[in-house]
Amino acid sequence: MDATHATHPTHPAPGTPGTPRIVVGGALVRGGRVLAARRNAPEAVAGRWEFPGGKAEPGETEAQALERELLEELGVRARALTRLPGAWAVRPGLELHFWAAELLAGEPRALQDHDALRWLGPGELDAVDWIDHDRDVLPHVARLLAEGGAAAADGAPAGDDAQSAG
Repeated sequence: MDATHATHPTHPAPGTPGTPRIVVGGALVRGGRVLAARRNAPEAVAGRWEFPGGKAEPGETEAQALERELLEELGVRARALTRLPGAWAVRPGLELHFWAAELLAGEPRALQDHDALRWLGPGELDAVDWIDHDRDVLPHVARLLAEGGAAAADGAPAGDDAQSAG
């Protein structure tokens, strides 16, 4: 377990006064590319792209929540690395945090909430219609890819879909 896992606080139960529930999004990096996932629900965001993730459960660290969500949504084992700068109010009582993550095992598949996946390189980050909050973190993701994402040797070809529906 790295220092991020060991020192990051757990989250209180939803509804604790004055404390928002945390939602985590993961910039999953492989071979100098980041994974984008196209939402198929709810209707307000269907067809738009995001970094996969979800709500942290009570008592769960943000890193644990992201790792669990990536397993549930994509069927992969990943490790949360570092939190990216910024926090976004999704709606009252929900705050979104983004994390860099690395793929440990498995090939991502759109299992929950998504109908397509794409690996995007630094020059392709504007190639999809991002959900607003996710678009806001793109400068940090671009910096992440420029600083260390390219060091991985097992990248997918540029713009290839990891999985596409119909």
